[in-house]
Amino acid sequence: MDLLDRDGLTEREFLERYRAGDYERPSVAADMVIFTVTDEEADSYRKLAEKELRILLIRRGGHPYLGKWALPGGFVRPNETAEQAAARELREETGVDDVYLEQLYTFSDIGRDPRTWVMSCSYMALINSDKLELKAGDDAAEAAWFKLSYRLLRERKELAEDGYVKTLEYELKLSSEGEELKAVVARTMTAKSTSTGTDYAIVLNDGLAFDHAKIIACAIERLRGKVNYTDIALHLMPKLFTLTELQQVYEVISGKELLKAAFRRKVADLVAETDHYTENAGHRPSRLYRRNLED
Repeated sequence: MDLLDRDGLTEREFLERYRAGDYERPSVAADMVIFTVTDEEADSYRKLAEKELRILLIRRGGHPYLGKWALPGGFVRPNETAEQAAARELREETGVDDVYLEQLYTFSDIGRDPRTWVMSCSYMALINSDKLELKAGDDAAEAAWFKLSYRLLRERKELAEDGYVKTLEYELKLSSEGEELKAVVARTMTAKSTSTGTDYAIVLNDGLAFDHAKIIACAIERLRGKVNYTDIALHLMPKLFTLTELQQVYEVISGKELLKAAFRRKVADLVAETDHYTENAGHRPSRLYRRNLED
């Protein structure tokens, strides 16, 4: 026997009468924070190249924010999930798929997009730079990799009823071929005896479209947090690498230098030795390692 609702309708009858247009619906976008690590030009052939953390940005080719830099992304199509849309955007912008991809957060602040009510389901991707085939999508004038800097400017902590509120302000700098974008993002953590919460707010923005400075800050915090207890950094490495190169990647992510001995103990179970060595002229050969895929 079919169950009846308060109006005496079966489920089939209810669905026949249902009109989705009676309710305001948001558009849903999938925005991508795509990280890679590249080598900075070394001053000498005897000096190891420094690593740089970079993210992909596209210069918008249409309104709104015409000419501004933004994260790659697009609207979720009716026949795909948000994750499928993110993977599609990743493939269209970089020419690669089958890479590390995880959902960050859903950004739904009122007015975040001047066109209409748009919610952003954001994702973070990690790509080995050797695989890249950069190209701009249909709605982009150009695409470029920007060197990323994210440093703490100031912090303050205030006691509140049954807890505290702690705010950290970070300076975000993005640079590529003489162009520099800047933003200041505040990360506020509220702690009470019964709950905790974290919120991001843009204090200053120069050159980035929408609320993308906030999305980038969220991605950096996620990456920095996970690098401490997972093997996530290895998704930025080529198939074979030296431990020095891996340490450099950890350092550019965390923004601080690491002690060599402590670092090697930390990653001992995450990597496996190979029988291969570097062949760089001017350097003593170093053993190459690979990601340890065994439990």
